Amino acid sequence: MWVESYPDDVKAILAAGHDLGNHSENHKNMSQLSDEEKKEELMQVHQKVQELTGYEMYLFRPPYGDYDNAVVKVAKDCGYYPIQWDVDSLDWKDYGVDSIIKTVTEHKHLGNGSIILCHNGAKYTAQALDTLITKLEKQGYTIVPVSELIYKDKYHLNHEGRQISN
Repeated sequence: MWVESYPDDVKAILAAGHDLGNHSENHKNMSQLSDEEKKEELMQVHQKVQELTGYEMYLFRPPYGDYDNAVVKVAKDCGYYPIQWDVDSLDWKDYGVDSIIKTVTEHKHLGNGSIILCHNGAKYTAQALDTLITKLEKQGYTIVPVSELIYKDKYHLNHEGRQISN
């Protein structure tokens, strides 16, 4: 839906050098779907983005962080690297700008290689980002695209969704 509703934004995100990633067509719990349904959820969005931008997406974050071995396998079979976060900003709860900043910067899992979950449609996220990024950089972190952060081979995911080098 997002690709269809905001095609100019999709193009602008890509043009600005950011990663485009797949989050599924209908935001369903992927582990509850058949393998064919999983593939459809991925490839419908993939095709829309490819037709719109010419870009071949390869990053996939399952909705709700809901994944199992079958979701990981189907994603990989479709040419995707499954992505999971380890720091949830809780921006989707709409507690406010200060809450987002505190939740992330004081999160028990925050560390080198952390992937921070934020939502483009949450009420306060856009207002929090500049301060959040500045505070993270002052703590010594460098913000990089997910595509530069993840292992692309010789890894496995642990029970928290973290990549572990083999």
